[in-house]
Amino acid sequence: MTFEQINPPQRLLMGPGPINADPRVLRAMSAALVGQYDPAMTGYMNQTMELYREVFRTRNRQTFLVDGTSRAGIEAALVSLVEPGDTVLVPIFGRFGHLLKEIAERCGARVAVRETEWGQVFTPAAIERAIIETRPKLLALVQGDTSTTMNQPLEEIGALCARHGVLFYTDATASLGGNAFEMDAWGVDAATAGLQKCLAGPSGSAPISLSPRAVEVINGRRHVEAGIADGTAGVGTRIASNYFDLAMVMDYWGEQRLNHHTEATSMLYGARECARLLVAEGLDNAVARHRLHGDAMLAGLLGMGLETFGDTAHKMNNVVAVRIPEGIDGDAARTALLMDYGIEIGTSFGPLRGKVWRIGTMGYNARKDAVMLTLAALEQMLRTAGARVVAGGGIGAAREVYADAAAVPAGAAS
Repeated sequence: MTFEQINPPQRLLMGPGPINADPRVLRAMSAALVGQYDPAMTGYMNQTMELYREVFRTRNRQTFLVDGTSRAGIEAALVSLVEPGDTVLVPIFGRFGHLLKEIAERCGARVAVRETEWGQVFTPAAIERAIIETRPKLLALVQGDTSTTMNQPLEEIGALCARHGVLFYTDATASLGGNAFEMDAWGVDAATAGLQKCLAGPSGSAPISLSPRAVEVINGRRHVEAGIADGTAGVGTRIASNYFDLAMVMDYWGEQRLNHHTEATSMLYGARECARLLVAEGLDNAVARHRLHGDAMLAGLLGMGLETFGDTAHKMNNVVAVRIPEGIDGDAARTALLMDYGIEIGTSFGPLRGKVWRIGTMGYNARKDAVMLTLAALEQMLRTAGARVVAGGGIGAAREVYADAAAVPAGAAS
């Protein structure tokens, strides 16, 4: 059996991620490989750390990459911070809160859960009540959950965690780069992300940043021999993973460069370029760009006569959920959009499966032509499928948003 060279079809990825990577990121990833201790490579590693300090809005020394998808970053953070028997509080407002719960349970934690209706977010008062009731070691909270498209406000959470002596971890995979994120100002102790959303890259590298308080907890678990600890919280149990042992990964990224794994060189090139492009654009400009094109997509869907899902006042800038019109087979319609127009949008999970589509405007695809093309194709697809939509309403409403915008932020794609 023979196989031809890979030749993927051209797609416009307008779902909740992954998205089309910026061509500059892909070019960076094609650069020549060098050894992991080559001065050029260690220089790129140092530059990558500094760039992601800018992206996370932090001066945390321990800001680096975990090799693997965004889930690798989540697991590394939780397995390194959480010991068997620790209490972890997970407020859940979508599918990815359930993921944090599962990973924390696999770390041996006692997980306390608070849930709110999908399409809503938690108030700081509700989270503080849960902290008082459960007395956790760590609060694990998603910032932007693409399953519901909601963006959980974090501005007050770090301060209340500090007040109660709780570590604060957040999963910013879907939100970082397209929504405001202020690690130091908000008092976040650990944050992880991925490249395949607003950072405009491919999946496969997980930026992470750790506060001094988080680093102290992780360093407290160094050099504990297997079998000595009895699994009781507070005795200094050994980190249960070798690959995701952040104490060891910090040594690898540190000045000593103690061997832990072989850095994924091409992914590091890509991750560095993702951060370089964001910093060059300016984080505030990038957030404004995502907001502008997200607002245009939202207005276009409403102008077409479709209904959105959830509290849009708290939706992420970069993704919106729209209810599938009555009588329309959601999966068949998505397939038609893909096959006839080369545009991919997302379905959803759990209680929303078969009820909403999720449409993203993020990263390289947070630009005017991608929004207008998607709205035009969606209207034609729906009309062909027999749905009642306002002819030209989506394009017209989006045009109004762009006309009303004083200007696209400097350096932004338009």
